[in-house]
Amino acid sequence: MENMEWIAPCHFGLESVLKREIINLGYEIAQVEDGRVTFYGGAEAVCRANIFLRTAERVLLKVGSFKACTFDELFEKTKALPWERYIPEDGRFWVTKASSVKSRLFSPSDIQSIMKKAMVERLKSRYHIQWFSEDGAAFPIRVFLKKDIVTVGIDTTGVSLHKRGYRPAAGKAPISETLAAALIMLTPWKKDRILIDPFCGSGTFPIEAAMMAANIAPGMNRDFTAETWTRLVNKKYWYEAIDEANEQIDTHIETDIQGYDIDGDIIKTARQNAENAGVSELIHFQQRDVRDMSHAKKYGFIITNPPYGERLEEKERLPALYREFGESFRRLDSWSAYMITSYTDAERYFGRKADKNRKIYNGMLRTYFYQFSGPKPPKQKG
Repeated sequence: MENMEWIAPCHFGLESVLKREIINLGYEIAQVEDGRVTFYGGAEAVCRANIFLRTAERVLLKVGSFKACTFDELFEKTKALPWERYIPEDGRFWVTKASSVKSRLFSPSDIQSIMKKAMVERLKSRYHIQWFSEDGAAFPIRVFLKKDIVTVGIDTTGVSLHKRGYRPAAGKAPISETLAAALIMLTPWKKDRILIDPFCGSGTFPIEAAMMAANIAPGMNRDFTAETWTRLVNKKYWYEAIDEANEQIDTHIETDIQGYDIDGDIIKTARQNAENAGVSELIHFQQRDVRDMSHAKKYGFIITNPPYGERLEEKERLPALYREFGESFRRLDSWSAYMITSYTDAERYFGRKADKNRKIYNGMLRTYFYQFSGPKPPKQKG
């Protein structure tokens, strides 16, 4: 398997962060579109991308793309793809997801069933059999249609990459690990700077920051669908990627990462999650109200996901909560604050207009990432 095309979907609005991550892994970008980045890489790319990428939702092996305006076209052009190159005779294959935007073909269930039939017909002619046992490795297909262009990929990941393996039980309204990592990367925070999340919930922001600080790859403690694709991806590539990840870990570092929450039970969960992620020594969690947020040092960062007010009783409390958050922030000397929220009056009650804000979709929820920049620390001499 020489150079292939791989597709990495991500949150809408965070494509630039994922693109930078892929370039840093040493791969060439083929295309950047809304919600996904396509890149070139050999067989080892699937292992390294799944294990190292912090902001991708999954990694797909691109099979092909074509224009289809009718179901007949969809069938014939799907059948023309070289499925036998990827799927062995005993492979389990199905279209697990089809999404359609501004396209004439829009029924996911119809797209799924027609494409499956086309794949069966193609493989029948190549393997010279009439019936497939489908009791081997899994090859889940994902399809995107946009303006009648069909892009077809095989999912190499399985359970989405935000499942790092450290958070079995999530708190209320958790922010996903991939989104948290991307938002941290959008800030100038580095491991030698202070970081506080005053609404930390189950600890996602502090844990993702600590994993970055210690260079712990996010996909080290989980399985991937493509691990069973022995014909396509040599097992040695998985071992080499894990070895590379292990060599980069450095937990013998000084950090000042803190997570507060008013809920004592959720703080216990956050501590357990940090333990699971191998970063409990790098984070200080504490039951604490945002009104009591303080730090003696200058030039720190707040990165947080305050309550949005999903429930009515919460909504009534939001103006006071954001006002208290803003007052606590102003007492800190020369700090920067970054918050993601769907609360439209966030700036008003926080008491300051954001220097920048960025629209980001958290699932189907439209949120804004407000950025309140503080001064940069003076450059160290020598």
